[in-house]
Amino acid sequence: MIWIIILIIVFTIIILVLGNTNKAKKASMRSPIKGKRVLTMNEQPTFLRLREALPEHIILAQVAFSAFMTAQGYATRNLFNRKVADFVVLDKQFNIVAVVELDDSSHRGKEDKDAHRDSLIVEAGHRIIRYARTPDIEQIKQDFGISVVEATTIETENPEKTAFVAEAFVFETETKQQKGW
Repeated sequence: MIWIIILIIVFTIIILVLGNTNKAKKASMRSPIKGKRVLTMNEQPTFLRLREALPEHIILAQVAFSAFMTAQGYATRNLFNRKVADFVVLDKQFNIVAVVELDDSSHRGKEDKDAHRDSLIVEAGHRIIRYARTPDIEQIKQDFGISVVEATTIETENPEKTAFVAEAFVFETETKQQKGW
């Protein structure tokens, strides 16, 4: 009788060991890698609108949080590890102007997660702008503080030629000497 119990225990152990070996093999098996779009069908029009509304800016898409924030220690870095921003808007000197998130239908029910993401971005010193849908150009310009100047003509000697107000602006940049280079 004892031999039967011992035999059953040994048999059970063998089955458990073989079962775990099969699970380990399945877990270590490599699955096929498939390509995917960088931007979803909802994100594509937003990218194009940002680019059109902000021609003097650099628009980056699908940027890892670790590209624009850092911290000491793994525990803190794990707060933003594997998180990706939809868009990051840079000025011509590659300074971050804002992080832009598109809250399409995939964000429903994830408001708490979005608020946590926002707090991380703000803690890192960056501005966050969220859109529920693809914004229009005027909304983007308003959110980025870009005033829209109506094109008006300036009278010239030749009535057939007109000059736009935008052509009258002079942009000054600092020289290397002024910057102390």
